[in-house]
Amino acid sequence: MHDGGDTEQTETETRPSRLARLRRHRVLISATALALAATATAVPLVMADSTDTPPCHHIAASTRALTEHPTAATRALDPGDDMSRLPAVRALIAHEHPCGDGAQALGAVVEAATRAPGPGTPHTVAQARAAYAVVEVLDWAEVPDGMSPGVARMLADYVVDEARYLSSSDDATGPAVTGEQAAPDTRGWTAYGRFLAPGEAHADFEYRDQVSGAETHTDRLIEEVARDPEAFAILYDAERAYFAHYLERLTDRGGDPDFRSEGGTSRDAYTSTATTWPDNDLQDIAERIGALMKHRAAHTRDGAIPDVVAFDKAVARHTRGSYRAASRQVTSRPPMADIAGRPVSGPLRGEPTDGRHQLLTVLDAWAGARDVPEARASAMRRIVDNAYVRGVWLNY
Repeated sequence: MHDGGDTEQTETETRPSRLARLRRHRVLISATALALAATATAVPLVMADSTDTPPCHHIAASTRALTEHPTAATRALDPGDDMSRLPAVRALIAHEHPCGDGAQALGAVVEAATRAPGPGTPHTVAQARAAYAVVEVLDWAEVPDGMSPGVARMLADYVVDEARYLSSSDDATGPAVTGEQAAPDTRGWTAYGRFLAPGEAHADFEYRDQVSGAETHTDRLIEEVARDPEAFAILYDAERAYFAHYLERLTDRGGDPDFRSEGGTSRDAYTSTATTWPDNDLQDIAERIGALMKHRAAHTRDGAIPDVVAFDKAVARHTRGSYRAASRQVTSRPPMADIAGRPVSGPLRGEPTDGRHQLLTVLDAWAGARDVPEARASAMRRIVDNAYVRGVWLNY
């Protein structure tokens, strides 16, 4: 159990405008097997009255039923280590124009398949692989209205994995890794982030599969769903919660308490210090928040957000609140879902979409409460500020 205050708590490619890009046309099928969804049958189209309106697709009852059976949903969306079931995942959830509440149903299926069932519960390898598959399948797709909040909740559940994504890599070994594979080495270093929950599997969104051609781009999917104010608020909350979570686990000198200096790190090419990886992680978080503001501006320009004032009011309604780092060092290592779901410290103060203010206010309060040396606090402030600005303006 953790709180947002002083009590202890148990880590580029430019795409065209949404209106200008080519849309994918996928096979219009939906899975019928509840347990494995390995086979699919065609679902009749419902033609719209106007030729200007594209046809919608009925979401099969068997697909909707997966929302009540998380284990079956995970099996249905798990592409496997060899990615052989990726086409079945695509057939199940990739529909641009679902009928009625079909988009919400698809978002609920994504949540059931990928999210932890409750507080204190780490993700399984199958759930992490399913999360990877969802991002891959929806990459470049138009996520239908109503599905975006469910996808955003999934991304929030993997906030550490999503925040560390930089680009696709041939060095990654699979769509997900076990808790043992993600565990820190004897020097306290792991490629999967700091302060990881023991035994939790992690989605490796940087994995690129040479056989199937699968690769993910979480930044592009975040850009797509960020046009929905509820999804925007979910992602904004998760990143700010992670920022507070991260700060309160650092030492009073702003360093990694798990760092062990033994002549270098597991990346022998260079020598790191106790602040090297915290600086990198804080940059990633701040840049993600800056990118959300960039997406908001871009969607306003291209018309996906027709009224930015109304959008901002909706974001404010959906935002849970502020997240303040504890005033003493926290040693717990909760699962990722608990990071995004941590209790708020209070209402969000100041302009909600001024991400720089939200970040630096939390950082300054943490540094003051922990009596962090001014030189270190100032350096962290510059790192966070520069990364936020880079996120706002990169590929703008």
